[in-house]
Amino acid sequence: MEPFVVSARKYRPQTFKDVVGQQAITNTLLNAIQNNHLAQALLFTGPRGVGKTTCARILAKMINSDGEEQSEEDFAFNIFELDAASNNSVDGIRSLIDQVRIPPQVGKYKVYIIDEVHMLSQAAFNAFLKTLEEPPKHAIFILATTEKHKIIPTILSRCQIFDFKRITVKDAAEYLKYIAENQGIEADDDALHIIAQKADGAMRDALSIFDRVVSFSGKQLTRKAVTENLNVLDYDTYFTTTDYILQNDIPSLLILFNTTLSKGFDGHHFIIGLASHFRDLMVCKHPNTVDLLEVGDEAKKRYLKQSQQTNNAFLLKAIDIANSTDLDYKTSKNQRLLIELALMKLASITFDGEKKNPESIALSNQIISLVPASHFRNIELANTKATTNNSTTNQNETAPTETKEQITVADTKPIVVPTTATPTVITKETSVTTAEITPPPAIKKLDINAPKRVSGLSLSSLKAKQEHKLNKIDVVIDESTLPDDDFTEEKLQELWNIFVDKIEAEGQRILASNLHSDTPTLKDRTTIAIQLPNDTMKKEVEREKFDLMEYLKKELNNYFITLEITVNEEAIKKFAFTPEEKYQKLREKNPVIDLLRQEFDLSI
Repeated sequence: MEPFVVSARKYRPQTFKDVVGQQAITNTLLNAIQNNHLAQALLFTGPRGVGKTTCARILAKMINSDGEEQSEEDFAFNIFELDAASNNSVDGIRSLIDQVRIPPQVGKYKVYIIDEVHMLSQAAFNAFLKTLEEPPKHAIFILATTEKHKIIPTILSRCQIFDFKRITVKDAAEYLKYIAENQGIEADDDALHIIAQKADGAMRDALSIFDRVVSFSGKQLTRKAVTENLNVLDYDTYFTTTDYILQNDIPSLLILFNTTLSKGFDGHHFIIGLASHFRDLMVCKHPNTVDLLEVGDEAKKRYLKQSQQTNNAFLLKAIDIANSTDLDYKTSKNQRLLIELALMKLASITFDGEKKNPESIALSNQIISLVPASHFRNIELANTKATTNNSTTNQNETAPTETKEQITVADTKPIVVPTTATPTVITKETSVTTAEITPPPAIKKLDINAPKRVSGLSLSSLKAKQEHKLNKIDVVIDESTLPDDDFTEEKLQELWNIFVDKIEAEGQRILASNLHSDTPTLKDRTTIAIQLPNDTMKKEVEREKFDLMEYLKKELNNYFITLEITVNEEAIKKFAFTPEEKYQKLREKNPVIDLLRQEFDLSI
């Protein structure tokens, strides 16, 4: 049984033509040799597995063969490879300098290849400076490193630097296809592309992965075998995920994600791959960027087909959500929920790239019919009789433009008549005989579960309030017919707390906080009194008290109650704003805390 030779050694390039993905550097070195323009100190730098040491060996061989390949010649005695990681002391460099002085016995040059040169110590670098700057005519130094920034500037200034780049996925896949054909292996293009992507620009890693997958699958290299062996998510997972997102199918998305986790894949890996998938769909949207898609031909057709089902706005929003989830993943306490929330957000995006949000509601859906039309007809009759008796009544009335109108009556405020056409303005300034007016029906209970209103300081609210003033009707109602039941302070406080809890649940936290700052008391039979610590809170409560008063009037069955708000400067002391004030409040409640602070020398 012959020993197995890994592909990275078996297919190591023997000439510059065989080097993959470094055409610029190999052409430069070939021209330098042909024109006798080669520097005596070269520095090859770049990522691992891209051909630095290989190019150094090829160059050393070509220098001694006058640019012609002579495989029968053996110049091993003229080529010295040193590992700076194990020979990084001053003594090693001194030994090297002593050897440099001796001319070669065969060939023209002695070539010294120093790998991982950044591992040399500071003293070794300094000992090497003079020889590197003025080497003998027969000596050429080739330094190789993956970390150029660790080499001191005085060394860099004495070398001709060649930056090796990562091997592209396309070049790596083509070279793997060439090797597979030599070994008689049938390999799918998609499978080779996955191996090339997994190698991350390193040809040596790609060859190692290739050997491992071939050992797993034999002579038939399929995409499924590669994904199973490398533990990577297949394209199908992301294509299916995107289909569910476009269909707004959240349950199927969550089941698919759970299946992915059950196979041993990490949620972070899943969301990173999904973001890359959206990026690939984006580059397929324009013919000029299709070449940026580094996949096989079959996968490219699927990407082009799915990209036609999306638009740029959707893909930009999706990439943003996936990228934000990627950034937040490591700091999240519940990482699975974070990914599931991102998937639900993605599935909630409409096809135009925006989510459907309910519009802000300002003074809408709050219209309540409190007074029937017959009540206004009674007012008309009363006003007509008053005009006949007094002969001093002015009446201006504009006919309404719509047959269906809803009337909103505010507490001690005018009635709003909202219409879609030109507002109807009716002004009544005549006193009305109370005996001839039919009493209004019981006021309907305010629906505090209606959609939340916007802040009273918003532009839409200010505009609505201005229309409120323009569409006003002054109506006189007989107060003697309204209910006036007695109630207790305990009942008042109970209803007060219920109302505050409801508006807080609806999102009106500022108003709820203001109403929670003091407990209401009964100043007299119909006057409710509260104390607030500043004028700002008082103005906010007065501006928004209508719903509160309507609610209390209805529940207490007393329409004569009023709210009296006073500002108590002493109440400000109840609130702690700075750390020192908070500490003082705690010390007032429990003086022992001061002993704790002194005992452990704690700071505030």
